[in-house]
Amino acid sequence: MSQKILQINFKFNLSRTDYEAATAPLAEPIAAVPGLLWKVWLLNEADQESGGIYLFTDSQSLDAFLQSDIVAGIVSHPALSDFSVKQFDVMADASKVTRGPVGTAVPA
Repeated sequence: MSQKILQINFKFNLSRTDYEAATAPLAEPIAAVPGLLWKVWLLNEADQESGGIYLFTDSQSLDAFLQSDIVAGIVSHPALSDFSVKQFDVMADASKVTRGPVGTAVPA
């Protein structure tokens, strides 16, 4: 099995404070997603763009997440738009040289 990266970006039409308040309750449920090793949350306040970079143990876990109620709630939120969803294979050898957090064990 090969680890997979998921990159999701989108626009938001809230203040930063309101956006952070709306996303805070999602952190724990996302952290509990089976097969998710980590997520880095992204925010570009100036362009009102946000998103995340996720590392999954395999494509099945990534696909299950994309079909989840969590993602359905995010993509249907009225303050969010212009979604970009991309999947990538991990280039593990080169990433290890540059200290990329790949090969990380599944959190307990």
